[in-house]
Amino acid sequence: MFFSKRSDYTFLLVCLGNPGRQYARTRHNAGFLFADWLKKNKDVRIRRAKFDSLYGEIKLGGRRGLIVTPQTYMNLSGVAVKGFASAYDIAPNDILVVCDDVNFDVGKMRIRRKGSSGGQRGVGNIIEMLGTEEFPRIKLGVGGRVSDQQDLRDHVLSDFTQKEFEVLSGLFSDVYGAADLILAGKTDEAMQKYN
Repeated sequence: MFFSKRSDYTFLLVCLGNPGRQYARTRHNAGFLFADWLKKNKDVRIRRAKFDSLYGEIKLGGRRGLIVTPQTYMNLSGVAVKGFASAYDIAPNDILVVCDDVNFDVGKMRIRRKGSSGGQRGVGNIIEMLGTEEFPRIKLGVGGRVSDQQDLRDHVLSDFTQKEFEVLSGLFSDVYGAADLILAGKTDEAMQKYN
């Protein structure tokens, strides 16, 4: 069932990644991989296109919202997010971003109410386009560089090993639980349970 009024949607769940088969299982696509998990496990449909994104409806925290997977490539994710936020009158604190983070091991996640990009360029562009750091996020650990000589860009665009992929996939039910709590206004509880 699709709802047509702007007021029917009260949040955005933004899952970050890069479009294209060559990026499908890369570390930078942890957000897209979570969206894929939702499609397979929670009967979420992400089929419509708008604002350089694929999107669909989702219910979390007792609320109706939109799940958005920007197709702008990571570094321009904010363009898509701003389009949806403006069109559906969604406040920044009702935009939950799911993204990769190289500062945590694969299989770990960190919930943040707000803050800087931490070097994650998709989040940085969202901050730039919205004009605020005041939006929650779930950061999925994708592991750090193998060595100091490895270029960070090469690292985030490298594929997960099969074992890493399985570990990350095993985290997604907790990511879903955290998102449900955050969007129900229970961020403290989500942080205590999942951080």
